[in-house]
Amino acid sequence: MKKTGVLHPELARIIAGLGHGDMLIIADAGLPIPDGVERIDLAFSPGKPAFVEVLAAILGEMQPQSVVLAEELRQASPGFLQEIKSYFNSSTKIDFVSHEDFKQSSQQAKAIVRSGEFTPYANVILVSGVVF
Repeated sequence: MKKTGVLHPELARIIAGLGHGDMLIIADAGLPIPDGVERIDLAFSPGKPAFVEVLAAILGEMQPQSVVLAEELRQASPGFLQEIKSYFNSSTKIDFVSHEDFKQSSQQAKAIVRSGEFTPYANVILVSGVVF
């Protein structure tokens, strides 16, 4: 039995298999998941698990080189945006794209991790970096 970190077996497998430049998405409860992209569905109730709980757990296991957020998040939930940004250091590149472009990019993700988050546009693309 795994003792620490991400205990969910499929999520741990996905994280362990990420290579440099691979994309992993953490999504709110409403983001459409394209056919052919693996779905790791953690949602079990509105708001549970919270997006930031999932983000914190995944960031404990992987090193993102950059992140992508929806431009609409700036207007819809500026406080939530600041909370998300607080999980990244100043060297992590943060890009903003339209929500439509975000959804298009999701087709290239290794997996989409669905949280129970109900905050609009609470989605992030984590682009895997390297630890050396």
